[in-house]
Amino acid sequence: MQTTINVAGMTCGHCVSAVTMELSLLTSVTEVEVDLESGQVTITSDGDLDQTQIATAIDEAGYEIVTN
Repeated sequence: MQTTINVAGMTCGHCVSAVTMELSLLTSVTEVEVDLESGQVTITSDGDLDQTQIATAIDEAGYEIVTN
């Protein structure tokens, strides 16, 4: 299952690493792809992901999800 979110505030490789690390800690996450230019983060998982857990992980990394 894939989930794509937009994250604000990422500007460098360290940002990508921080977001990737925090999301990778979530149960069932198998892969995290970050497109720094667009701010899109694609999360691949073995099951459903709780949106609250995703938001908390992004917040722990120091960024925030952009909602449309």
